[in-house]
Amino acid sequence: MLDRAAKPLLEVKDVCQRYRTGSGEEGALVLDHVSMTLYEGEIVGLLGRSGCGKSSLLRIISGLIEPAEGTVTFHGAPIAGPAEGIAMVFQSAALFPWLTVLANVELGLRAKKISEADARPRALKAIDLIGLDGFESAYPKELSGGMRQRVGFARALVVQPNLLLMDEPFSALDVLTAETLRTDLLDLWVEGRMPIKSILMVTHNIEEAVLMCNRIIVLSSNPGRVAAEIQVNFQHPRNRLDPEFRQMVDKIYALMTRRPAPVAHGAFPGMGLGMALPDISTNTLAGMIETIAGPPFSGRADLPALGEDLQMAIDDLFPVAETLQLMRFAEIEEGDIKLTPAGLRFAEADVDVRKKLFADHLLAYVPLATRIKMVLDDRPTHWARSARFLEELEDYMSDDYAETTLKTVINWGRYGELFAYDEGSETLSLENPQ
Repeated sequence: MLDRAAKPLLEVKDVCQRYRTGSGEEGALVLDHVSMTLYEGEIVGLLGRSGCGKSSLLRIISGLIEPAEGTVTFHGAPIAGPAEGIAMVFQSAALFPWLTVLANVELGLRAKKISEADARPRALKAIDLIGLDGFESAYPKELSGGMRQRVGFARALVVQPNLLLMDEPFSALDVLTAETLRTDLLDLWVEGRMPIKSILMVTHNIEEAVLMCNRIIVLSSNPGRVAAEIQVNFQHPRNRLDPEFRQMVDKIYALMTRRPAPVAHGAFPGMGLGMALPDISTNTLAGMIETIAGPPFSGRADLPALGEDLQMAIDDLFPVAETLQLMRFAEIEEGDIKLTPAGLRFAEADVDVRKKLFADHLLAYVPLATRIKMVLDDRPTHWARSARFLEELEDYMSDDYAETTLKTVINWGRYGELFAYDEGSETLSLENPQ
């Protein structure tokens, strides 16, 4: 039973973290004064998109990395290095392929210098608890992905931690396997059969967070800040089809797609040439426009329903939706996406009209596309090396973001027939110089 009168099991106060550049210098801010608490008897979810700092925060809490600023305390003591009483499960089980299931699970106990006589029964009990009884002598290559992840859980649970950290432990599994493992773990938790006091889990899956957690901490992006803390008071087991469950999912979608005034950042940190763009194809953009325009949405879609229809998680869905908003083909409001008149025209148009409409919007709303077109227009040869634009972008963003942004705009410009690109010479040129 959660006791908020008791001292927190874990306290995070004003934690900041920065990226490191290739030269080792401090780069952009990843986490900006993040604070949170965790009490015994609760599952807390860290929810946010890729790049919001969820995994960085989890690694700081685990003691694997140090924050640039701020403090983390566990049982009232500062965390300095891997802490006794904290265990972690990663996306991939990362098992040693030359060791059996039993030997992989025993590793944590051996590191604690627990004798083989004591370690063996504890490991066998953890293997049995997690549903792998009979597979003690199997090697990782003989196991399915879900079974390997169960070994990862057994390895974390065998040390009997007070706090279990989970970094998207179900994301690498197929839908059915992930659902089975998620349900089994929840059953163990609700029945009090797991030897842990609290769970802190990172996820980008909104339904998963509402299904599992007592509290959800939503992190915004660029940099990561606590955008909201949501209490989930539904009893376990939870029904995804329950109207209150769906209402909470919709509420979180609306929260995560809300644009801060006065300008949108979201997937596009920075403005002007400093606008970093995701790697999204024009086929994907056109496909989403067509889906929203068609039945059953008829021009306006609830984002959770759209994600389900397209089988897209939020890390895939949001950047596409926000790109359509950036290009003024759609508007996002309160968890819904609605096609603009331009978006509706695009959906109904033939290929040539679509290309012209896309090119017009690209020049109007993406400054890098305008810059490329202007440079090509002004040069007598009507061509330029892509490196010229890449160097300019690197004044505003990291090398990786710069490469992705330039690649995206080149692909969009080629689709709109604004300019051509030669892969061999890495040069841009006008499609139809005047």
